[in-house]
Amino acid sequence: MSTSLLLVTLFFLSTTISSSTSPNHFTVKLIHRDSPHSPLYNPQTTATDRLNAAFLRSISRSRRFNHKSQTDLQSGLIGAGGEFFMSITIGTPPTNVLAIADTGSDLTWVQCKPCQQCYKENGPIFDKNKSSTYKNVPCDSRHCNALSTNERGCDESQNVCKYRYSYGDQSFTKGDVATETISVGTASGSPVSFPGTVFGCGYNNGGTFDETGSGIIGLGGGEISLVSQLGSSISKRFSYCLSHKSSTMNGTSVINLGTNSIPSGTSKDSSVLSTPLVDKEPQTYYYLTLEAISVGKTKIPYTGSYGTSSATTKGNIIIDSGTTLTLLDSGFYDRFGAAVEESVTGAKRVSDPQGLLSHCFKSGNAEIGLPEITMHFTGADVKLSPLNAFVKVSEDMVCMSMIPTNEVAIYGNFAQMDFLVGYDLETRRVSFQRMDCSAGLGL
Repeated sequence: MSTSLLLVTLFFLSTTISSSTSPNHFTVKLIHRDSPHSPLYNPQTTATDRLNAAFLRSISRSRRFNHKSQTDLQSGLIGAGGEFFMSITIGTPPTNVLAIADTGSDLTWVQCKPCQQCYKENGPIFDKNKSSTYKNVPCDSRHCNALSTNERGCDESQNVCKYRYSYGDQSFTKGDVATETISVGTASGSPVSFPGTVFGCGYNNGGTFDETGSGIIGLGGGEISLVSQLGSSISKRFSYCLSHKSSTMNGTSVINLGTNSIPSGTSKDSSVLSTPLVDKEPQTYYYLTLEAISVGKTKIPYTGSYGTSSATTKGNIIIDSGTTLTLLDSGFYDRFGAAVEESVTGAKRVSDPQGLLSHCFKSGNAEIGLPEITMHFTGADVKLSPLNAFVKVSEDMVCMSMIPTNEVAIYGNFAQMDFLVGYDLETRRVSFQRMDCSAGLGL
């Protein structure tokens, strides 16, 4: 399946407990989907091919977030490919599972035996009948009711809660809602275990799911996401640090969960900026308020949401680790794009040969001068490097990695590269701290 996270389709390879003084904190190392370390690595594809594929996934995924028209059963990812894979074990005795880790989904689900219909996967399929800790969730439970009405059902004869999800690429999963022990292994020894975790046991799954993965790990903001369920055990905190080098042999990215995962503000190299999370429906997504964007010294108010042009709307942009590009309201984008074009030096405006990106610049042999872009979130002025706002598509051409949309705005992972991005679900804030993520920094 294909979803969108650009150069950041990552696999959770290993986890380590941070320190004996912080037992509720651990760090998970990530590897980019296009890295030679990745099981999806294809040496036959070029860097341009991989970029274009990531951009297409980005555009496809963005449609998933358009909650104005969710009249079907679409949930979670819009494609089945996924950008992050997380290695966990499930059940007793444990079965190893490699699943898509997604900040845009809530319910964690994996393929389960006995299958009515399961897609082919490279790893073992979890067999619920062989686990001593598997337990079905009843229909009248709080966890069952946490699913939306079009996502849940009930087998009244067995009093078993059912789930059903479909995706924009015609993939689907159906099964039982249950609880089980989920564990994350550590490099130093014993795994970190979370008994009684709610998940979907999918026995009817099909479409374009990748053989590499066995389902989805929900890292969204809703009640039944994995991070919400872990709650106090990880102090309701997690963060990630995505490296722009993560598609090479030298770059390492990480996700931190727990007490010390949020930037502390003690770094001498960069200050910590934070902005409020805005509570909106659906609760799955992480909403921020973007007040303006500066191009050099020109500050452009970010007015308009979903095509309107009123004052700044709270919660007008979703921050998402699974979308490569940043998508901005089309009404605002015309002014923003014009300001960028006026500020670029040593190059002329050209069309993207692939027709995916809107503002591209070609220099010939000259060096292209790119403006500094600053994202003005409420209380946080995040200055982007050229690598956050522009992408090199050929030796003499760069394009903005921000495009217009008539749907919901998304702050994508290109803009988040080489920032430690922290989510504090207790204080309801997201923080940004500039740092070199290529060292695989865990806190």
